[in-house]
Amino acid sequence: MKKNILGKVSYSVISASLFAGLLTGCGAVGSGSGSSGDVIKIGANLELSGAVASYGQSIAQGIELGAEEINKNGGINGKKIEIIKADNKSEAAEATNAAIKLTSQDKVAAIIGAATSGDTVAQVQIATDNKTVLLTPSGTSPNVTVGTSGKVNDYIFRTCFIDPFQGNVAANFAAKNLNVKKAAIFADNASDYAKGLAASFKDTFSKTGGTVVAQESYVAKDTDFRATLTRIKAANPEFVFIPGYYEEVGLIIKQAREMGITVPFMGGDGWDSPKLVELAGAAALNNTFITNHYSSEDPDKTIQNFVTAFKGKYENKSPDAFNALGYDSVYLIADGIKRAGSTDGAKIKDAMAQTKDLALVSGKITFDNQHNPIKTATVLKYKDGKQQFETKVNP
Repeated sequence: MKKNILGKVSYSVISASLFAGLLTGCGAVGSGSGSSGDVIKIGANLELSGAVASYGQSIAQGIELGAEEINKNGGINGKKIEIIKADNKSEAAEATNAAIKLTSQDKVAAIIGAATSGDTVAQVQIATDNKTVLLTPSGTSPNVTVGTSGKVNDYIFRTCFIDPFQGNVAANFAAKNLNVKKAAIFADNASDYAKGLAASFKDTFSKTGGTVVAQESYVAKDTDFRATLTRIKAANPEFVFIPGYYEEVGLIIKQAREMGITVPFMGGDGWDSPKLVELAGAAALNNTFITNHYSSEDPDKTIQNFVTAFKGKYENKSPDAFNALGYDSVYLIADGIKRAGSTDGAKIKDAMAQTKDLALVSGKITFDNQHNPIKTATVLKYKDGKQQFETKVNP
């Protein structure tokens, strides 16, 4: 049975100054396209079904908790948040269609989503044309906020750190914490996410004096990786970096362990799903690590208050990183609308760009000039199928 404890913890979850701002603000929110009466509409364009539904569903849970807390404490300058969900089915074309619906039909003030970089990029032109802020909780590819021409996408922001940072963190962790000298890379060759992490890992690892002794690739939806793993094993690496998504990673690790590859494996936030443990098996995941956005075991008071609130709403479920990023995304949007004093897209965009030292669950956020947050990363390790907090890494 769900227990409502939000009123007891919400003021300590996010800084008191933010809540005070949300309650009183600097004037009434204007009647922009996302404002109707006493409601501010915020879209959620998420992977609620399809290949990476685990990500979208977790983000949606975090969004719902954050919106409930804000509404319970007076909303944004007296207006309540209404979350309008759209299922993009884990497909770029569907993400585009959902963005069209949210902007043209629902007339939302801003959009949260998608979970993946590809499904986020699919919305960029729609958001830009409609002057609607688009905030991805977990799309880590650099080209989400910066187009191929090198120009910043004015209306696009992210809550998470970017791929190169994850690759750098993983390489330094392997070299400095695990004392690795020889590494292999096994990446999805069709994924911008995987290729971005692989490139930055290789560059940074080489700079530490390490050697990449094997670099192999796979294709999404593959299920048998033994031939490639045989080549990796023959190269005798001390460490294997797999920057991919949980569907393939789980099978790769299971098959690697069955083949006698016992070295540490590491990946990025794409591993973060309960499905990973189901696919790989708890024992196979021992001696593996991931870079992530937060840990529910981090003793930080803000994080522990969020964990308590989340467990109260979702029947004692421990929140994962996607839950936290969804939750933080609502507060980021709410803070931007509050400071804009309006639901006009251009004004929200300008306010978001000026975000500085906003204390959230996944870290204190300041946007750089490419709309990427400057924040910490967390390294987690798997022990008997459970994630354990290892360390934090500053930008």
